[in-house]
Amino acid sequence: MNAQVAVKMKSGPSIMLASGNWFDLLDPWNSDFSIEDIAQGLANICRYSGQCTSFYSVAEHSIHVSDAVDEFKLEALLHDATEAFLGDITRPLKQLLPQYQEIEKTVEDAIFSRFGLEKNSKAVIKAADLRVLAAEQSQVMPAGTDYWANGSGIQRADIRIEFLSPSVARDRFMAKYAALTGG
Repeated sequence: MNAQVAVKMKSGPSIMLASGNWFDLLDPWNSDFSIEDIAQGLANICRYSGQCTSFYSVAEHSIHVSDAVDEFKLEALLHDATEAFLGDITRPLKQLLPQYQEIEKTVEDAIFSRFGLEKNSKAVIKAADLRVLAAEQSQVMPAGTDYWANGSGIQRADIRIEFLSPSVARDRFMAKYAALTGG
């Protein structure tokens, strides 16, 4: 009996995307993926491993980070694009998985190359991501979860979490992408 599975081996383990294309986890450079694939994935992934008060997508988070920077807005929108293919792994778990970090870095490099993103944007985006994180935690997590921001000097971003549905988050992500790229 020939069992069908949703994993395909090309040069490495691959996943099928909602578009029908295959994404090779070990060879993202030669994988056929698009901004639509990224938007689809991010819109359907909940931040904080789902441990928040309501569904809050990585796509909505990415829009907030893009809005929180004055430069590198496209890089900020795509700063978590790897998660569209790898999932949103919590920071403590990532620290325990050095091979995952290598795979994530390779996928990130392929995404940066595919979309012509500036690598020198990372410090600006990290600072904005922390401001958004502080604001998010005060809105989507139990009271006091954002304690770390109080003494750190991080100013919370001026955002309002809307808890967008996946379809609305995907559409807004794509609209933001179109506005930033003129396409």
